Amino acid sequence: MAIYTKEEARQIMEKALSFSTADACVINMGGSESGNIRYARNTVSTSGHRSNQTLAVEASFGKKSGTATVDEFDDESLESVVKRAEELAKLAPENPEFMAPLGPQTYDESISFVDATANIKPEYRAEVAAKSINPASEKDVTAAGFLNDSSGFSAMLNSSGLFAYNKSTDVDFTVTMRTNDGTGSGWVTRDYNDVTKFDPAEAAKVAIDKAVMSREARAIEPGKYTVILEPAASVDLLRNMSGAFNARTADEGRSFMSKDDGTKMGEKIVDERVNIWSDPLHPDVPTSTWNGEGMPLKKMKWIENGVVKNLAYSRYWAEQQGVDPVPFPSNFIMEGGDASREELIKNTKRGILVTRLWYIRSVDPQTLLYTGLTRDGTFYIENGEIRYPVKNFRFNESPIIMLNNLETLGEQVRINGNLIPYMKVRDFTFTSLSDAV
Repeated sequence: MAIYTKEEARQIMEKALSFSTADACVINMGGSESGNIRYARNTVSTSGHRSNQTLAVEASFGKKSGTATVDEFDDESLESVVKRAEELAKLAPENPEFMAPLGPQTYDESISFVDATANIKPEYRAEVAAKSINPASEKDVTAAGFLNDSSGFSAMLNSSGLFAYNKSTDVDFTVTMRTNDGTGSGWVTRDYNDVTKFDPAEAAKVAIDKAVMSREARAIEPGKYTVILEPAASVDLLRNMSGAFNARTADEGRSFMSKDDGTKMGEKIVDERVNIWSDPLHPDVPTSTWNGEGMPLKKMKWIENGVVKNLAYSRYWAEQQGVDPVPFPSNFIMEGGDASREELIKNTKRGILVTRLWYIRSVDPQTLLYTGLTRDGTFYIENGEIRYPVKNFRFNESPIIMLNNLETLGEQVRINGNLIPYMKVRDFTFTSLSDAV
């Protein structure tokens, strides 16, 4: 088994540290057990199990550092990997932004590990696949999906006395449904720390229904439309926006958060209903309570009532600016409302329902303008009802403009480890059509 307890991991890492002669030494250790099942053309194609463990040593002499890794933890292997890291460090150039390892820290107890997820068996994975394949076959639809479940740990020990440990579990599922005539496509994704929250039959039904509904899509003129964005359609734009909350790029004039006389800290940049924060202890999207440098992670506000509340400072940049470090977020939580997707549709006179966006690329970092395509279910809404499927669009849009054009916030949904609401947005810009299904 590649999952070590806190005590087992610490014992191994302390043994490795005992071999160090460097000025500073940081040891990271991790392991995981994971299983998966993949299916396509309505039949299982592969299934498997993976077990991985690794230990990485970063040795530093002054500002010169070297790193080496090993996956065997006997004394001889541990001593060898430490010496190899030290040899590499002596050959390396100096890093002008080197930061000495942190000393001991206090961390909250993580809630990211769930026994039920760690105990998933192959029979369960086969059942998940069946709950996609069987109903797809009955609807003249072909399913292609992937389920991966994992449990793992990460640990850190350094020569300054810091020790950190975390266990976590995850289950990730995605399935694409294509109608057998090739004209309709539906898609869904689900992810959880706790597998008991996952309903594979419900997820498959969503994708099947969209595939059937999206057959024989009509072409309509590109332009500015009111849109209802499902969380999968907005999550990547919002995560790209979160990258702008970097104090260094803002201070250096390289991001949307930059101004001629400083940064946009404290300024209102989006609709006052927008509240965005991160929280490693949120029960729906829990994460580790420490980051890769060993810094404690706490609940942090990034946008409050449309106003920028914080920017992330690395330890190096915080020292340069004379402020306290602010870790980058480990998850992304946006406050929503009470409206369901169906209620948002019912209250829309004319608009477009977008299932997801993909192939997103940056156009202008200074304005956060992005381009990409809709995919797997795009529908025209009229007088509160979905009237017909429409061909996919290319879009050009900024999440900042999007969040300034909010009409309604709907219910939150977990997606890719984040909580994102359904959103109804006016004047979303579609620039051209795509013939891709």
